[in-house]
Amino acid sequence: MIGILTAKQRNDLRAFGACCLLGIFGIAAVLPASVSAQGTYPNRPIRWIVPYAPGGGTDVIARPIALKLGEVLGQPIVYENRGGGGGLIAGELVAKAAPDGYTLLVGSGNTHTFPTLLYDKIGYDPVKDYAPITNFVDVPNMLVAHPSFAAKTVQDIVAFGKANPGKISWASSGNGAGGHLALVLFAQQAGIKVLHVPFKGAGPAVVAMLGGETDLLFANTGVFMGHVRAGKLRSIGVAAMERLTIFPQVPTLNESGFPRFTSSTYYGLFAPAGTPRPLIDKLHGEVVKIIKSPESLERLASVGAFVVANTPEQFAEANRQDVAKWAKVVKEHGIKPD
Repeated sequence: MIGILTAKQRNDLRAFGACCLLGIFGIAAVLPASVSAQGTYPNRPIRWIVPYAPGGGTDVIARPIALKLGEVLGQPIVYENRGGGGGLIAGELVAKAAPDGYTLLVGSGNTHTFPTLLYDKIGYDPVKDYAPITNFVDVPNMLVAHPSFAAKTVQDIVAFGKANPGKISWASSGNGAGGHLALVLFAQQAGIKVLHVPFKGAGPAVVAMLGGETDLLFANTGVFMGHVRAGKLRSIGVAAMERLTIFPQVPTLNESGFPRFTSSTYYGLFAPAGTPRPLIDKLHGEVVKIIKSPESLERLASVGAFVVANTPEQFAEANRQDVAKWAKVVKEHGIKPD
């Protein structure tokens, strides 16, 4: 027997159904958009913002990783070089981007260590405004000279500098960059005066070196390795405690009278603060797999890079230690941006 609902029962049923629908849609409404999007991430191209002009050390390390990541994720990685401001322009751009996983920064000490030490105010907080993903590699800096420069060893540079104050033109990838701090520290310890010539990125600095416009440059090996092997630039010393396997004939600065003199550049991936952790984890997992692939390990070793591929938490801690190390150098030697 089928019962017939009264008018009041029909009204009560309609009200109950409406409440159920409101509950369903209400739950959907309060869920963050990122939650529903995470299952399909990425569904459009991802921008990788690079703080320097094309051709520098960042490109050597990061561009192949970006290309492979695009293949793995099924969406292209749009690789954008945004040079200028010692990395601050790109750093601010990404810090203020939407935390949706579609705008990332290929950062280094120039965006996350040195700005807080050298500038009273910048357009972003390197710690609070960013979520570290992973550090790709650490690359020790090498001191190179134009072949026409008279000095052929570290000791020659010191002697020439003392005999010719201010005559050595020393290029860097920008004011306050790692290479700049390394040269200032070197000059301080050597007791010499040099002429600093900053450029917007390592690429333009190398071009100037190749043209004989400047005498010396501190930069990572990937930037000028081919030029050194071709005899267009001369390697003088590496700022590490051990010699590089790809340049075993090049002495360390530690061996050359500068005890424990080290200077390296790290390259890593950052997202804007607030990026959902599932997106961070997905990017971290895929990038680390790419870096640790046999192909990448061989390529990175060939440019003198030491693979790191750490966790977001380890990367954040390494950044804090880096700041503490260079804060002491900046304070003791009175280093200021030009």
